[in-house]
Amino acid sequence: MKTSYIVIGIVVLILFIGGCGCTSSYNSIVSLDQNTQSKWGTVQTDYQRRADLIPNLVATVKGVANFEKSTLVEVTEARARATSIQVDPTKLTPETIQKYQAAQGQLSTALGRLLVASENYPQLKANENFSGLQAQLEGTENRIAVSRRDFNEAVQTYNTKVRSFPSNILANMFGFGPKGYFQADAAAANAPKVQF
Repeated sequence: MKTSYIVIGIVVLILFIGGCGCTSSYNSIVSLDQNTQSKWGTVQTDYQRRADLIPNLVATVKGVANFEKSTLVEVTEARARATSIQVDPTKLTPETIQKYQAAQGQLSTALGRLLVASENYPQLKANENFSGLQAQLEGTENRIAVSRRDFNEAVQTYNTKVRSFPSNILANMFGFGPKGYFQADAAAANAPKVQF
C-alpha cells in the first residue's frame, strides 16, 4: 500500500512540475505576443504621424509653387490608400504585413518624388513652412525606420519562441502562429533621380 502512495505522489509531482513548466512557457509566449503588438502600435503611430504631416506639406507646396498637379495628386492618393489599410495587431501574418508595407511603400515613393521635384523650385525651398515640414518628415522617416527595426526584433524573439521545442507544442495548441516581418521595399533598390 505504501508503494502505491509513493507512485501516486511521484505522478502528482511530475504533473505539477510539468504544469508549472507549461504555465511558464505559455505566459512567456503571451508576453512576447503582447510585446510584438506593442511594437506594431508604435509602427502604426509613426506612419500615422507621417500621414498627418502630408496634407500640410501638400498645402504648402500648392501655396508657394506652381507645382505639377500630377505629383500632388499622386501623393494625396497614396496617402489615402496607405491610411485606408488597417491591420489587426492580433493578426500580424506575413501577408497582412506585406499588404500594409506595400501601401506605405507607395506613399514613400510618392513623397520621394515630391521632395525631389521640389528641388526645381527655389522659392519653395526658401519657404520656412516647407523647410520645417520637410525636416519633420525626415525625422518621422527616421522614427519609422527605428520602430520597424524594433518591431522586427520583437517578431524575431516571438517567432523563435513559438517555433522552439517544447513551447511550439503549446503555441500550436493555443493558436499562436508566426508573425510577419517588415522587409525592404522593392522600390528602395532604385534611388529617385534628381534632375535640374
